[in-house]
Amino acid sequence: MSRDRLLAVLDADVDPLIGQGWVAAGTVAAASVDGSRARVVIELGFPAAGIHEQIGQRLRAVIRDKAGLDAEVEIRSRITSHAVQKNLQPMPQIRNIVAVASGKGGVGKSTVAVNLALALQAEGARVGILDADIYGPSQPRMLGSSDRPTSPDGKHMHPIVAHGLQAMSIGFLIDEAQPMIWRGPMVTQALNQLLGETRWQDLDYLIVDLPPGTGDIQLTLSQRIPVSGAVIVTTPQDIALLDARKGLQMFRRVEVPVLGVVENMAWHTCSNCGHHEAIFGAGGGERLASEYGIEMLGQLPLDLRIREQADGGCPTVAADPEGELAQRYRGIARLAAARLAYGVYEGSFPDIEMTDD
Repeated sequence: MSRDRLLAVLDADVDPLIGQGWVAAGTVAAASVDGSRARVVIELGFPAAGIHEQIGQRLRAVIRDKAGLDAEVEIRSRITSHAVQKNLQPMPQIRNIVAVASGKGGVGKSTVAVNLALALQAEGARVGILDADIYGPSQPRMLGSSDRPTSPDGKHMHPIVAHGLQAMSIGFLIDEAQPMIWRGPMVTQALNQLLGETRWQDLDYLIVDLPPGTGDIQLTLSQRIPVSGAVIVTTPQDIALLDARKGLQMFRRVEVPVLGVVENMAWHTCSNCGHHEAIFGAGGGERLASEYGIEMLGQLPLDLRIREQADGGCPTVAADPEGELAQRYRGIARLAAARLAYGVYEGSFPDIEMTDD
């Protein structure tokens, strides 16, 4: 068995996350054959620690079945910077900025954002979160931190570290009850300072929790800040979907790739009888994704635990990392990061199925 034959077998195996063969995707860092044994090193462009063993087992089976070889398979990840808007360059110490947006408030965007950040971290990435909602910052409460940033030189701030995330928010700098009675230019200046004057340390991803709508903050983000991709959060109801479309169209106009849609509050499970009920309707996120040709990254339930954990300063992925809800967030995080790393391959992403198990 030759190395070329081994590579051909690897390239014929289309991975469901990247949508193409391992060789075509540029993921084969090493491949060798020694008698009846093979050694393969796969280097993914996104964090996927939670499924490294699963991928390795599948590849060993493929190599055994198609090439007749026993294989040693190593899976690792190397995250690089991806394309941003024209005339902008990735920021030092931040490989990728990912915006989490919604067209309207009340859809759980901030909760999704912080759990997405924690999920990427759980998958092996270095992650930060920037709370871009100047008028209504919520990340300090969700992260359970009332610390104040330090500034050793009087010009730059160290991020707050909470649950392993590097974080920055106007909420760390003001009293929680203090209203921000600012006009648009002051708000955009504050966002620029929070991003540019924070000493972020070697981040693979900076998650930006945007305020709802398509106003000053979103305009500043799209024109001045190098964004690699965006995730749209919506609920299934028609009103939320109408506004989500506006946010989606905004990112398309400024040439920021939309990585996909997260449908939050997709169903509620009765705590007494276990009945699933689609309180806000059903299928809205899938219709939106289908209409615009983007990925449906996943669905999340309306669950009391998610609210209690976020309000208590320990979001779901940190509070119950092995639980079913945390695994949903991690699946969404892997899909979004793979979409950023390898682009759009229609039909390549597996559906996240709901079961009663």
